[in-house]
Amino acid sequence: MPSFLDLGVPAALANVLAADGKTEPFAIQRDTLPDSLAGRDLLGRGRTGSGKTIAFALPLVARLSASPSKSRAGHPRGLVLAPTRELATQIAATVRPLAEAVGLRVTTVFGGVSQRPQEQAMRSGVDIVVACPGRLEDLMKQGVVSLDSVQVAVLDEADHMADLGFLPGVTRILTATPKNGQRLLFSATLDRGIDALAKRFLHDPVSHEVDEASVPVGEMTHRVLIAADADAKKQLVQDLASGTGRRIMFTRTKHHAKKLAKQLTSAGIPAVDLQGNLGQNARERNLAAFSADPADGGVRVLVATDVAARGVHVDDVELVVHVDPPVEHKAYLHRSGRTARAGAAGTVVTLTLPEQRRDVKDILRKAQIAVGLEDVTPAIVAELVGERAPKVKYVPAPAQPQGTPKAKSGQGRGNAQAAGRGRGGRGAGAQGQGAGAQRDQAQPRQRGAGQGQSRRTAQVYSTTSGTPAAAQGRSRSGSRRASRPQGN
Repeated sequence: MPSFLDLGVPAALANVLAADGKTEPFAIQRDTLPDSLAGRDLLGRGRTGSGKTIAFALPLVARLSASPSKSRAGHPRGLVLAPTRELATQIAATVRPLAEAVGLRVTTVFGGVSQRPQEQAMRSGVDIVVACPGRLEDLMKQGVVSLDSVQVAVLDEADHMADLGFLPGVTRILTATPKNGQRLLFSATLDRGIDALAKRFLHDPVSHEVDEASVPVGEMTHRVLIAADADAKKQLVQDLASGTGRRIMFTRTKHHAKKLAKQLTSAGIPAVDLQGNLGQNARERNLAAFSADPADGGVRVLVATDVAARGVHVDDVELVVHVDPPVEHKAYLHRSGRTARAGAAGTVVTLTLPEQRRDVKDILRKAQIAVGLEDVTPAIVAELVGERAPKVKYVPAPAQPQGTPKAKSGQGRGNAQAAGRGRGGRGAGAQGQGAGAQRDQAQPRQRGAGQGQSRRTAQVYSTTSGTPAAAQGRSRSGSRRASRPQGN
């Protein structure tokens, strides 16, 4: 098994990976790095969890650090395009430590947040921009950023870009980059215009496709349960949410996600939601709560729409529940891929009412999942739930504990809905500039270098089995600021 050093990765970058426990390259990294580090254009195909982010982050940083040219204000040298704000956030979290090791600066650009911090970052002269297409085009039109100095351009999850209708914008953006620059395109498929995009912008590319068997995925068990009626399904959802491990409950609509998170929290099962109507401050806080250890104020249950089906990577999710069966099989696969990652085992449960059986069977057939439909029994529920977590009250503590650093916060109002209380933040992304309401779903916010901190203290979560003392000051349970989820 070759090491990162054997593949040509500079020692400074290999050391960053080793410090994070990454010493053995995944298949897509072993296959692509020799070509991408040599400056070849590349077309990589592989599904989520295959290690694509590091596969393009390493050559991006390595080649820019070795280049004699320097970044100028408003003229970045590296560009990564991502379809969603969450994915951009996690890509930046992976790229930034590598970039900092060699003195490069990284920022993020996407809609749904004030563009002023992004303008300030550009004026300071960043090296690498991780961007969603809509806001990047806005800044280009305003003259805030020019792509005429981009040496390495990366397009990640190109198929998802196509699903969201972003390919025209992507085409305009890549056209604005130098023709002789290196371009790396990663996609799970080559349909819906991706093949034409690759032919237009990639010059003599090397193609690599990761064999599914080589992707480091643990055992994923699929189950389909038929609830007798809506009331039985509601009880089943609560039961499945009550276990001790992390679990994600997928719903079809934003309203249902918000409502279900409140219902579970009221029932003593702390839950947070992730859906398109949330402002970015609330999205980040809820993701941080879900990523944190419950002993440190985290929660075990995330209720999400398909906005979390791609680009949200949280370790040790043991159960994914399709509360509402997805519309099509690709959504099923992407939702399910939130569990059984990096060699860990996981279970995927689809809940269906009797009248939905035909649709569910069709989705499973297209997804090539061979599994029978089961009537719900107490034994099945007990098997899937395992040990139940004690029911607790869950409230946001109103003040930052003394001595804990303030968490950075994007602009816009937060959302305390995760605790089943407080006011819901408005979906600022739906009011983003230039790209329309679709952007709230497609381009979640994140903050990168140069983005400012909110003057308000961050909301802190706490859980308590007694009276919610956190409502009157510091939580008696010793709540702490939830840690930020890390990228892959």
